[in-house]
Amino acid sequence: MQLTKFSDYALRVLMYLAQREGENVAIAEIARAHAVSESHLMKVVNRLARRGYLTTLRGKGSGIELGRPANAISIGGVVRDLEPMVAIECLAANYDGACFLAPRCGVKRIMSHAQEAFPIALDEHTLAEVSGLRRTP
Repeated sequence: MQLTKFSDYALRVLMYLAQREGENVAIAEIARAHAVSESHLMKVVNRLARRGYLTTLRGKGSGIELGRPANAISIGGVVRDLEPMVAIECLAANYDGACFLAPRCGVKRIMSHAQEAFPIALDEHTLAEVSGLRRTP
């Protein structure tokens, strides 16, 4: 599976903040560090904040920080919260197409299993680990 740019940027934001845990960081700073549009990162930050991964601070000293400790954020959870997670079209919840292969198709079962296994494999890793804050076991 391939992550969308949205999820890629979300992981970058989280990793940046994890490496500065306890600091209040401006979105502009993260955008410059990763050469990403500030307006695009604002959308990413908004979604991460709604999901509880970030805390946003307004007014004087505005910025963002992690909403919970880096070791309490599962990479699988982040991906699951942000990604559509559809390996093939017929696995989408809104799929209404008819497939003439369906009666004998074994791909759907295999892809469904792989689609379920992907975030489970990522659940074994935390933001702290991928940010270099703790060693991999």
